[in-house]
Amino acid sequence: MIERTLALIKPDGIERGLIGEIIKRFENVGLKIVGMKMLWIDKNFAKRFYTDDITKRRGAKVRENLMRYITIGPVIAICLEGIHAVELVRKLVGDTESRKALPGTIRGDFSHQSFAYADKKGIAVRNVIHASGNEKEAKEEIKLWFSANELHDYKTVFEKHVY
Repeated sequence: MIERTLALIKPDGIERGLIGEIIKRFENVGLKIVGMKMLWIDKNFAKRFYTDDITKRRGAKVRENLMRYITIGPVIAICLEGIHAVELVRKLVGDTESRKALPGTIRGDFSHQSFAYADKKGIAVRNVIHASGNEKEAKEEIKLWFSANELHDYKTVFEKHVY
């Protein structure tokens, strides 16, 4: 039940000054930050993150737009830990298509682009944040973004009351 997952604050989230608000939302529900760093990734790293699986599911153009988007500025990678962390983070983040994300979610409160708009403009949807889609994906993504010595184990006060 205790899981780890990956969240990325994308370049538009950083440019808009949403870092603190996003971290606050994770911490408010009791998720523990076990790793966090800011980095500016290059196209080679973006290719390893946005795998060929995206091409199969959504097309080569979408993958290219996503790679261009994630490399336009720095990204904050966060490894979060908690009870059903993958599901909880997905719920906090909201629907991938911003215009469908419910109010109260990160995307619902801070972004509104549709896939149709992004396709018409030839860009990736500016949706502020990435969250791992499932446990398997989370494990793979955490391994890609963090080395073992960048992840930390410690106890929080919250764990004493909930776990």
